[in-house]
Amino acid sequence: MALFSLPEDTPVGSHVYTLNGTDPEGDPISYHISFDPSARSVFSVDPTFGNITLVEELDREREDEIEAIISISDGLNLVAEKVVILVTDANDEAPRFIQEPYVVLVPEDIPAGSSIFKVHAVDRDTGSGGSVTYFLQNLHSPFAVDRHSGVLRLQPEATLDYERSRTHYIPVVAKGSEVLKVVAMDGDRGKPNRILYSLVNGSDGAFEINQTSGDISVRQSPAQLQREVYELHVQVTEISPVGSPAAQAIVPVTIRIVDLNNHPPTFYGESGPQNRFELSMNEHPPQGEILRGLKITVNDSDQGANAKFNLQLVGARGIFRVVPQTVLNEAQVTIIVENSAAIDFEKSKVLTFKLLAVEVNTPEKFSSTADVVIQLLDTNDNVPKFNSHYYVARIPENAPGGSSVVAVTAVDPDTGHWGEVKYSIYGTGADLFLIHPSTGLIYTQPWASLDAEATARYNFFVKAEDMEGKYSVAEVFITLSDVNDHRPQFGNSIQKKTMVLGTPVKIEAIDEDAEEPNNLVDYSITHAEPANVFDIDAHTGEIWLKNSIRSLDALHNITPGRDCIWSLEVQAKDRGSPSFSTTALLKIDITDAETLSRSPMAAFLIQTKDNPMKAVGVLAGTMATVVAITVLISTATFWRNKKSNKVLPVRRVVRKRSAPAPRTIRIEWLKSKSAKAATKFVLKEKPPNENCNNNSPESSLPPRAPALPPPPSVAPSMGAAHWTVPTVSGSLTPQQSQPPPNPKTMGSPVQSTLISELKQKFEKKSVHSKAYF
Repeated sequence: MALFSLPEDTPVGSHVYTLNGTDPEGDPISYHISFDPSARSVFSVDPTFGNITLVEELDREREDEIEAIISISDGLNLVAEKVVILVTDANDEAPRFIQEPYVVLVPEDIPAGSSIFKVHAVDRDTGSGGSVTYFLQNLHSPFAVDRHSGVLRLQPEATLDYERSRTHYIPVVAKGSEVLKVVAMDGDRGKPNRILYSLVNGSDGAFEINQTSGDISVRQSPAQLQREVYELHVQVTEISPVGSPAAQAIVPVTIRIVDLNNHPPTFYGESGPQNRFELSMNEHPPQGEILRGLKITVNDSDQGANAKFNLQLVGARGIFRVVPQTVLNEAQVTIIVENSAAIDFEKSKVLTFKLLAVEVNTPEKFSSTADVVIQLLDTNDNVPKFNSHYYVARIPENAPGGSSVVAVTAVDPDTGHWGEVKYSIYGTGADLFLIHPSTGLIYTQPWASLDAEATARYNFFVKAEDMEGKYSVAEVFITLSDVNDHRPQFGNSIQKKTMVLGTPVKIEAIDEDAEEPNNLVDYSITHAEPANVFDIDAHTGEIWLKNSIRSLDALHNITPGRDCIWSLEVQAKDRGSPSFSTTALLKIDITDAETLSRSPMAAFLIQTKDNPMKAVGVLAGTMATVVAITVLISTATFWRNKKSNKVLPVRRVVRKRSAPAPRTIRIEWLKSKSAKAATKFVLKEKPPNENCNNNSPESSLPPRAPALPPPPSVAPSMGAAHWTVPTVSGSLTPQQSQPPPNPKTMGSPVQSTLISELKQKFEKKSVHSKAYF
């Protein structure tokens, strides 16, 4: 109803318009119309069918525009729009004189034909209905009035005489829609007969004539006048005193219809006038495309300025534009795509708007509208979209093959086969899983064996693809829930530890389950003889002597046989459900800090006994330091020698070789030295200590290797000695070894081991020396 127009003389109760709306979901709709509280409720609407009915009289002169709010609702949502209804004029107003009555003073000697006064009447109608013509009611008056301007004049042959008539009453009639006045006069001047006027032919019912006054007026509305020129024949008949027709005369009257604004713009289709145009087209046409399926022509049959009007689209929301926007008489209407993105089948399957033509420079502002309905056709313009960018799932690690994991969902709003979605998965973590191509259900491979300890998390991608290959991707994160399927394990089922009084030893079991509490281990002592010697921390596995035992003597007093080594059975139990446990046998050798301080090497060996890698690290660090120092010294020596080298002249130097010493002297000297060196390897044992560990400072130190003997001094021979290669023969006889000591009389096992290793090393060195000599 945008810019809808309605004549003011429309009868009350007329059906003037029909609202038409749809709901995309197909729900039933209802129509409503409302007005400003201060305005009249001029129309009513049928809520079901949308028929609008006029319920109050219209008056353009009082209200030429009516504002209303029309709305459509599906019960939940309401869409409202403000519309303006134009009230067009009808010839329903009579002319009215301004400032009547008129009193005019005129001198009696005023010349004939002079203007006396101007009357003015106003008709509130517009157009032809608002034009006013003037005439005198008394045809035999000495005065005359211009029928268009209202100027009152003294007739050309008339005179005024104050003595004969001091006052003249002149009735002036103002009338609208009068075309022409035909005047006939009887030739008999004395006593003329009455004259009657009539139309013989040529009016086609469009005009009529007043039989007494001769006024020709229009019988039809200006819009019904179909011809530009009307040739009328007016017959004048003289009526005798007895009432019978006497003489007659006929005069032709030509009426040319100048262009009055009596035609609104009209839309035409291929078959004639049309107010609804329909078209089917694909969604998202190119920007600037012409809607070639619409064949629309607009025409205004008026002429000149009355035929000029504007075209515009109402309700198109910037999606389309119309060309041309200004029309003179007639034009072909072209609608062009302005916003391709808004032409979306998924948002609206039908686009409706109005084509409006409104006159520009006329007071009537005639207008007309035509509905344009576009049915959109779907295309594959959408990508399947997941309802989430990522999916997170959690399944137990003991789930059997083929177990469901998570269902993903992607929606393609396109219709038909364009909207069908196919799912697939890919990525490094997708090997153990499958996806149903239609439902999007992700499940494990039939042969899959999941293990949270090996791989606790899987990450891969899922793709949703339509029939043309348009796709989107989401990410899937799958976490395996740990099941208590591993029991705690000790490094060895039998372990040996050395405990220093006041310092605990630690035993550790590893549970390979992936999550807490399945991999948390609690420790306990299940068996010990005696049972009141050791305590254990249930969480850390640290074992220490009870607080009442503070010395080795106290320990020996409560243990039989004064043993130095104790055995414990330790249990490691996890916190899973069901719970698993395992045991290990732990042998503990106990010593005190005072004993360790006497033998640093033994202390070090004891400290690294439970951690072999620490000893390897110390050894590797020592070797690396020695190698580095050796490299530095060698490098410095090399550069020093290189700088001091000089090129000297070649010369031959002959040196005399010293005479060798007598053979007997050499052999005796060697025997003497060999006997002294052998005595160095004799190990002297000491009686055992009272302490159970038998550690002593002397036994903890390794023996030193003997120093090399100095070369013998031999007096050189004065004479020329015979050149011979000296040879030496002999053997080293080691000293008789003592019988092996009794293990019970030896010191600690660490000292015995060190001494044995040192003896073997020196014996090997003696063998090499013997072979050399």
